[in-house]
Amino acid sequence: MSRITTHILDAVQGSPAAGVETVLARPGGPEIARGRTDADGRLALGPDDLPDGDYQLRFDTGRYFAESGRASFHPSVTIAFTVADAPHYHVPLLLSPYSYTTYRGS
Repeated sequence: MSRITTHILDAVQGSPAAGVETVLARPGGPEIARGRTDADGRLALGPDDLPDGDYQLRFDTGRYFAESGRASFHPSVTIAFTVADAPHYHVPLLLSPYSYTTYRGS
């Protein structure tokens, strides 16, 4: 299993957000991994052995909403988090056109 996973739910539609381009990177650093959420809104990113430190997930939410014909306020969402001595990090995103929320998942 990849060390970083995410699951995006479209809170307005009440369904998974499929096809959201997502990038894993160090803040201000190079891209580590990139992918798109699957039909269930899920994605695993990055190598299995990710060194401890600060990372970010950048979600292309603007494109997701544009492709469904909906306006949105946030062209992208960036979630910063710290990896420290744990085998797996799950970073969910609950999304709507004008707001979002996240938490440390399991």
